[in-house]
Amino acid sequence: MRLLCKDWRRVADKFIGWKVESGGLMMVVGENDLSWKEVKAQEERRSLVTQVVFLLNIMKVGIRVCNRAINLVVVEIPEGVESIGDRSFEGNSSLTIVSFPTTLRLVGVGAFAYCLSLENVDLLHTQLQELGDFAFLVCSELKSMTIPDSLQTLGHDVFKNCFKLVPYHIDVGHHDNDSESDEERVNIDVTSEVISHLRSLQS
Repeated sequence: MRLLCKDWRRVADKFIGWKVESGGLMMVVGENDLSWKEVKAQEERRSLVTQVVFLLNIMKVGIRVCNRAINLVVVEIPEGVESIGDRSFEGNSSLTIVSFPTTLRLVGVGAFAYCLSLENVDLLHTQLQELGDFAFLVCSELKSMTIPDSLQTLGHDVFKNCFKLVPYHIDVGHHDNDSESDEERVNIDVTSEVISHLRSLQS
């Protein structure tokens, strides 16, 4: 059985939309954004999703495209993707592993908010320049975070209510030097205004 989103169509010779195949496979085609109303209408189908595959050569994961997929455990975002849209993976409460592409530059507002099972995030080998507001809001199991020194903009309350993200478990490293020792990385105390500390590194 195949479940199709009603928004599955061509616009300017480009497919936009997503579909859920039998077996919980979600295929994302194009770079479309979804409204909150559309997500709510598709909520039952999203609860069936256990795997996501990105098709075509996309550069952006659209707004809300993969959120509220409560049984999704692992996501591999493909090379070529430069931005993860606002709330793209919000509310994926079973999500434990996310692989990020080296091409990534932007993580949008609330992109991984309420991913309650996510424990570790490694962005070191990306080209990340901006983390949006509330990007990892209420990731209650998040214990460690690695950020490249290319980061320029950190939004408000990026790690709010990440209660297990203890002091010195946010590292700012140099993604172009694999041989760099842990001692050479800058450790950030998240209990004392992590935003101010990260911004000071860029000055």
